[in-house]
Amino acid sequence: MKQLRIRVLAGLFVAAGVLSWAAARLWDAIGTLPSVPLAAPIVLAVIAVILLATALSIRARLRAQRERRPEAKGVDPLMAARAVVFAHASALVAALVAGLYGGTGVFLLERLDFPARREQAIYAGFSVLAGIAVIAAALFLERVCKLPEDDDENHGNAARTT
Repeated sequence: MKQLRIRVLAGLFVAAGVLSWAAARLWDAIGTLPSVPLAAPIVLAVIAVILLATALSIRARLRAQRERRPEAKGVDPLMAARAVVFAHASALVAALVAGLYGGTGVFLLERLDFPARREQAIYAGFSVLAGIAVIAAALFLERVCKLPEDDDENHGNAARTT
């Protein structure tokens, strides 16, 4: 499985943000802009907490295994692979959602005169922060589950080139 790239996540965030900002301007010119739900930052924060808890649990199990503790529970490779897939999917979706709410938030910052718009801008800002938290937790989980490099392959290539 390939590692998450920060550039890809940042590109998704920026592209979604620009498209969202443009769509918000167009939608506001035509009619009423849909509101940013209060549940958006809450759901993203819950996903970030789940990813972080999973990463900390796997890290503790791996540490106990390395230290050869008698009560150590092993880490099922399939469970770790599923956790990494969940982290990848969560990070990609969080980058898109955070960009979407970021673009909407930037549009709403232009119109803070109305209390309802101010409230929506705050929800959008918290959604962006929660999306960044999901991405950070996903990258941490991926790092915890990363397999160590195989030394035999490195030594074999060095022997062949000399």
